[in-house]
Amino acid sequence: MNRDGQDACLKIKNDQMKLFDVYPRFDVEIEKADGVYLWDKQNRKYLDLYGGHGVISIGHTHPVYTAILKKQLDKMVFYSNSVYLPIQEKFAEKLTEFSGYKDYSLFMCNSGAEANENALKLASFHTGKKKVIAFKGSFHGRTSAALAVTDNQKISAPINRDGFLVCFLDLNRLDQFNQAVKGNDVCGVIVEGIQGVGGLDAPSISFLKQISKICRQKGILLILDEIQSGYGRTGKFFAHQFAGIKPDIITMAKGMGNGFPMGGLLIQPEIKSWHGMLGTTFGGNPLACAAGLAVLEVMKQDNLLENVSEINRYLIDELKEIPEVKQIKGKGLMLGVAFDFPIREMRKELLYQHQILTGSSSNPNLLRILPPLSITRKQILEFPIALKNVLSGLTRNKQI
Repeated sequence: MNRDGQDACLKIKNDQMKLFDVYPRFDVEIEKADGVYLWDKQNRKYLDLYGGHGVISIGHTHPVYTAILKKQLDKMVFYSNSVYLPIQEKFAEKLTEFSGYKDYSLFMCNSGAEANENALKLASFHTGKKKVIAFKGSFHGRTSAALAVTDNQKISAPINRDGFLVCFLDLNRLDQFNQAVKGNDVCGVIVEGIQGVGGLDAPSISFLKQISKICRQKGILLILDEIQSGYGRTGKFFAHQFAGIKPDIITMAKGMGNGFPMGGLLIQPEIKSWHGMLGTTFGGNPLACAAGLAVLEVMKQDNLLENVSEINRYLIDELKEIPEVKQIKGKGLMLGVAFDFPIREMRKELLYQHQILTGSSSNPNLLRILPPLSITRKQILEFPIALKNVLSGLTRNKQI
């Protein structure tokens, strides 16, 4: 078995269509999932502390979730936005209850990249300008405008380059921000509630308050990318709510559908719509809305926001007892555990020896933790116990 994931673990016959090989995969074949656990084809059980990039919010195959989806499957799977679909209004009503943004409008799409793409487009439409301020370490998606505000030239093809006016600033540097907005040519500022791929750095509360005020004064739209940090992941519905601000646009995806493709934007009331301004074929389809309703139902029923805060405190207390842990970044159940050595071997040991799936980031020394929000104390405790065991073994073998 190739544990570096250089060969696809799915065995494909020579005469069969091959998968385009762009994903560095672990050599594990997952066949089923339930709650916070996954099972491979040999029926080995894995603790999922990554949730497929933080997508699994309420837990795998939650019975309420699957029942609502099955019911909707029997009723209607799809129709486009050329007709009224009452389930969209039902979802918007439920989302208002959780988010607190009752005066905002909802636009539904299919992914985080699509949400950010439309948010940037709205900012340009509304202001008549085209320059965007983004931040170093950011990741907002792989499509045109979203990629332009992502701080990673490696994934930017020649066709994507030089087509957008983007200024990348250091996070939390108000002096740089003030300088960047002097020209009165900025349509929008886009910032993640907490950086995911970038390594769990976050805008400080004071920085968010200051840039929100400056954006209002200058007529610049503030876009909060809550695609990974939103939907209860931090213990509040959105990470920016710790700062008590109200952005002009909030982008959402990942946890919205608990695995069903779903994305969306919350749009402040001064931004006026017109027919054809934005569009999507599949966004807001009945099955997606059913998934979204199920997620919010379970979040309320199972008190998941309270659970996130409780498990956060418990896990941090446990991790602080491990000397090799140098820093714990993030909030809630969007955490980065930092070491003073690369985590590559440790991550493989956690997976292959202890059956625990974790994440990585652009910081090679940071282990990313994004479990389902439903995880219990007993379940999360498996992680620090295994981590101590792995660290002990790596020390004996002088790999750290």
